Amino acid sequence: MDQQMYSIATEQPEELAQRLGLQFSDWLLLSRALTHRSYLNEHPEALEDNERLEFLGDAVLDFVVGAWLYHLYPEMPEGDLTRMRSALVHTEQLAYFARKLDLGRAMRLGRGEIQAGGRERTALLCDTFEAVIGALYLDAGLEAVQKFLFPLLEEAAEDILLHHKNEDPKSSLQEWAQGQGLSTPHYVTRAASGPDHSKTFDVDVLIDGVVYGSGSGSSKQLATKAAALDALRRLGLLDE
Repeated sequence: MDQQMYSIATEQPEELAQRLGLQFSDWLLLSRALTHRSYLNEHPEALEDNERLEFLGDAVLDFVVGAWLYHLYPEMPEGDLTRMRSALVHTEQLAYFARKLDLGRAMRLGRGEIQAGGRERTALLCDTFEAVIGALYLDAGLEAVQKFLFPLLEEAAEDILLHHKNEDPKSSLQEWAQGQGLSTPHYVTRAASGPDHSKTFDVDVLIDGVVYGSGSGSSKQLATKAAALDALRRLGLLDE
């Protein structure tokens, strides 16, 4: 297969913007936001990758999400606001937004990155989403970013609260174990399946050799958190 077929995105920046309802006056900004450094290595005519826009988008996201939470939850303590913001701008959550918007088919990647499954890789999807936010901020300002983000945040915040994703179940389980005079919970990876760019990990949490819960996730961190949540539910320590 020809390198050109590997490298060219299946959706052009203008098509992506039209599909998502975004208006850009500088198409080069959006094009740059979709350009991974692997594409730049194979296409010297491309001037810049998306890493600087990713840096800017990360900062814009922190501010916009923080301000949104501040106004949406006027009674929520600072610590809970911080945990909610962390859950909303977490790599997995931003990659979920990118998948929901199907950013993968508009990403400009090098041949090797595409062959390795880059269009579905969580880290690349997160980085691209941040870069698009950075480009939108530079091109159209904060109000345009808010209009684009708020519908995504509303759905995600509801899911986070419903499934306790803003909590730290590992700490809660450890506190419970200590209170019962038991040993510290121990997390064991039972299985890992799938290709490198899209692995699923299965983890058990054991206390004194007894399995208290199990969980799965696209990273060991997410799988251990899911296992701790499962253990807390089994113990009756979480409201469903």
